[in-house]
Amino acid sequence: MIAEILADTTARMDRAVEAAKDDFATVRTGRANPQLFQKILVDYYGSPTPLAQLASLNTPEARTLVVTPYDKSALKAIEQAIRDMPNLGVNPTNDGNLIRVTMPELTADRRKEYVKLVRSKGEDAKVHLRGIRRKAKDELDALKSEVGEDDLVRAEKELDVVTRGHVDEIDEALKRKEAELLEV
Repeated sequence: MIAEILADTTARMDRAVEAAKDDFATVRTGRANPQLFQKILVDYYGSPTPLAQLASLNTPEARTLVVTPYDKSALKAIEQAIRDMPNLGVNPTNDGNLIRVTMPELTADRRKEYVKLVRSKGEDAKVHLRGIRRKAKDELDALKSEVGEDDLVRAEKELDVVTRGHVDEIDEALKRKEAELLEV
């Protein structure tokens, strides 16, 4: 029973770390990156649809991203969704067949602002990990009558090791993203 709780907790923490890394990828750096556009929802015939389902995304140059819609009638809606996306600061150009998005150079102030944003996302991810840990600890405490005290203490130590490893993983991803943001 303890092993199941720890395995489930580890799997949930792994998913939380992956979600945090995906979230970090949506914060833009000086380069064009298709992952920046993963969370853009386009109003396609009245329903919000992820951009990746409506168009292909290519990066022909370091600071340029080309969006080629599968359905040309969605061109205006895609352009508007990109323009309205917060924290991107881009102005897409539409030539009737595709949309070109040129990423402007980041100023020092903007870079610092993005670092703060990434740190905030990292802290949110750590809070989520601690929530997962708390739930697992409650589940372990509920087993107190069924298993011995030594097993519980051992399981809690293992839970702390797992949690620490996942927090370190988020810290490492955060450090890499900060270095990427501050790189000129």
